[in-house]
This record gives sequence, structure tokens and C-alpha cells, in this order.
Amino acid sequence: MTAPCGDPIRVMVVDDHAMVRRGLATFLKAFGDMTLAAEADSGETAVRLCAEAAPDVVLMDMVMPGMNGPEAIRIIRQKFPHVQVIALTSFKQGDLVREALQAGAIGYLLKDISAEELAGAIRAAHKGRATLSPEATQSLVETSHRPGDITVDLTDRERAVLALMVEGLNNTQIAARLVVSPSTVKSHVSSILAKLGVASRTEAVSLALRQHLVT
Repeated sequence: MTAPCGDPIRVMVVDDHAMVRRGLATFLKAFGDMTLAAEADSGETAVRLCAEAAPDVVLMDMVMPGMNGPEAIRIIRQKFPHVQVIALTSFKQGDLVREALQAGAIGYLLKDISAEELAGAIRAAHKGRATLSPEATQSLVETSHRPGDITVDLTDRERAVLALMVEGLNNTQIAARLVVSPSTVKSHVSSILAKLGVASRTEAVSLALRQHLVT
């Protein structure tokens, strides 16, 4: 358990199963630096509650009646870009992982994750750092339709930024390491994502590891 430091992280739980929502709500009470902002039983409700409950991090189920998880993630990220979304699901199919990440999820975790691991992922998401379960990473690799070898025209500085992304550093940490401004790093990251043809930092890191783009 982490002692509170500043305002607690406001977490919204989205799942169509009441027992899962209750379990996650109980889990949050065990950590002093987190609080339950709201519960939603559907993607539609999650989108509406984002405006009312002002969560920092959303735990989003992927498969729900009506608006599914990826669609809800996409809308939330478009309307509330400051809100980070972690996909929390029982499904680890690569296509679903990719869909969630392309929609804007910062993490993809399975529901059998431990409480401490989930708490760590929520804290990481709040700081803008991605977390992907090993199973999701493996599924993403196995379902990748990219050719075995690709040529990417990255500059030396972009490769340096990508290498630090692989290490798990956020933009501020990368800026400090390279002695440049965070806005410069943000520009490099955007260029890297465009050149790699991916939609998120997590996908960029996964591709970099698979294709040995950094040493």
C-alpha cells in the first residue's frame, strides 16, 4: 500500500458485471493513493460519466453489450485526452489487444492480475506510462501482420528516443536524459509513431523489440 501524496488518483471502473465492479471498488479502498470516481456498466455510461466524475484513470472491460470497450476508449480519448484508459479484460486475443491500443488505451491487462500489479499499472497510467501484460504482448506479436524485416528511416535522435521508450521512460524522463525540452521529445515521439505506422507508444515499443530497431 502506498501512502497518499497529494490528491488520490480518481479511478472509474467500467464492466457490465456488477460483481466485477464491486470487487474492483473494494480493491481501490486498500490503496490510500487511489479512490473510486465512478462505476459504469456500459461503454455509453462510461463516456457520459467521464464528464461528470472527472476520473484520472479508467479501467475498461473490452467485451460489453452495446458500445464495446475499444469504441468507448476511442471516444473517451478524443473527448477527454487527459483521461488515461487501461483495458482490463479476460480476453487476450491479439486483434483485441491491437484494437484497444489503437483506440488509445495506455495499458492492456488481464483480470487475473494481482492487486499490487494492478495498482502499479494505475499509478503508471496516471503518469503517462504504458503497461502491457505478458500474455497481451505475446498475442500482439503472434497476430502481427507486419513483414519479418522492415526498414524504418529514423534519425539518430529518434532512435535514441525510441531506445529510451523501450526502457519505459516517459517524455519528461527522456528529456532529462537527452538534455532537451519535453516538447522536443514529444515531437520526436510523434514522428516515431508516424514512421513506424503505429498508434501508441506501446505499439512502437513492441515493434521496436520485434524488429530489433534499437540496441
